[in-house]
Amino acid sequence: MFKRSITRRSFLTSTLLAPWLSVLDRYALADQKSSVDLRLGPAQPFSFDGLRQQAQQLATQPYQSPPLPHAKVVDRIDYDAHLEIQYRPEAALWRAGDGPYPVRFFHLGRLFPSPVKIHIVREGEAREALYSSRLFTFGEAEYAADLPDDMGFAGFRLMHAPTEERDWLAFLGASYFRSAGELDQYGISARGIAIDTGLPTAEEFPRFSQFWLEPIADPQAVMIYALLDGPSVTGAYRIQAIRHGRVIMEVEAALFFRKDVQRLGVAPLTSMYWFSESNHQPSWDWRPEVHDSDGLALWTGAGERIWRPINNPPFLQTSAFVDRDPKGFGLAQRDRNFENYQDDRVFYERRPTLWVEPLDPWGEGSVQLIEIPTDYEANDNLVACWVPREPVRAGTSRTFKYRLHWVADEPYSPPRSRVIATRLSWRSIPKTTPRPAHRIWFAIDFAGGPLEQLDQKAPVQLMVSSTRGSLRSPGAFQVAGTRRWRADFEIELEGGEPIDLRAYLRLGDQALSETWLYQFIPRASAS
Repeated sequence: MFKRSITRRSFLTSTLLAPWLSVLDRYALADQKSSVDLRLGPAQPFSFDGLRQQAQQLATQPYQSPPLPHAKVVDRIDYDAHLEIQYRPEAALWRAGDGPYPVRFFHLGRLFPSPVKIHIVREGEAREALYSSRLFTFGEAEYAADLPDDMGFAGFRLMHAPTEERDWLAFLGASYFRSAGELDQYGISARGIAIDTGLPTAEEFPRFSQFWLEPIADPQAVMIYALLDGPSVTGAYRIQAIRHGRVIMEVEAALFFRKDVQRLGVAPLTSMYWFSESNHQPSWDWRPEVHDSDGLALWTGAGERIWRPINNPPFLQTSAFVDRDPKGFGLAQRDRNFENYQDDRVFYERRPTLWVEPLDPWGEGSVQLIEIPTDYEANDNLVACWVPREPVRAGTSRTFKYRLHWVADEPYSPPRSRVIATRLSWRSIPKTTPRPAHRIWFAIDFAGGPLEQLDQKAPVQLMVSSTRGSLRSPGAFQVAGTRRWRADFEIELEGGEPIDLRAYLRLGDQALSETWLYQFIPRASAS
């Protein structure tokens, strides 16, 4: 079962820290005024082919749990203490312009007690960055300043510029990473891989145990290599991260399996949804909406564009969207209106959309959406990933290539209109008699695309279907004073089991909109 730690989410949202250093060969900065010397370990040959071979060999060996050095001291570094520990800006890797972006390192602590090795690659040689407490200021956590130089780091982050305190990409914890994206606001996360997410058995969290950072020809890009290690899988990753306004990451993952895996999640996305206009109850919170993502967007192998609004269900729900060679999928934040959130501290309207674009054929499988109940915004309760149909067996290998888009809007926008809001109500609407308790009303707003060219008299039809219950009074009309169109209908419920709904707008024999999918849970909505 997957659940995000409150402290992990809060830490990644607020922190500005990290470590970097050494003890053998010296890495001299051009800034000779720096009071901190950065040293690197001895040079070792490095290539991605060599990393792939290392991962393959590692898969033939028994898994070893990650080390927990100086556990008593590290465990004292709780959330508050971790925020006290700040990486020295003058010690940042590539601060002097000898690399694309300044790199700062994260200190170990209770939340992230296992060190990772971080190497710097130039001209086919890698040197490990070695920890020293001199790279940090410790504030009230001064007791941590006496930790020895064999501690290691928890992760790293890339800064905008040497003179800025803003970062745009961070790797920290298990195989998690995330970017602030096009709107410069952290929210959704990605992972290297997901193992058995959403199953009754315990979820496995493989970790990136080593990283290699390499400058490349593009001055706005960096190449990141990573070694994945877990009880069931090892892997070699090559990730090219580019920041040109938008943040684009090209990922190549070579995976080697120690054990059978029941559910392999490729390109997993992790996000949060508490409530929105479709399920808000005033007693929950003063804000109208609280979410990092409000829907799952799909571009199927057959070319259909689908929008599935997110739920906060009363129990864990897994939805599978069967496909072959998908063109893309993502967890999106479509609502960009501050008025719909009213939170001027965390800025949910700026949270990035994260879109996955496969770069090679992925064959048969399904995009799976896992929704976990939550009653607080600090818990990650969403996972979306690609799950191959073919079983994963011990001793086999898989390779996946894909592109991650951290953007304001889904890339490759379709010409058709898209869903911008989903609302529902048990109560009657104006000019109707009270609705029976076993009926519910849905309203879906569509905008953009061909709807912009239609007037209110256009004979637009709502095409809607459901797996359970009886549909009543389906219709579509232009919202007065706007170019938006609203589709609405009632459904008469039958029992308390989930109902899967599908709808789109049509004019004659021409589809005008993307397909809206929704899973309605009567027991949840009645409570």
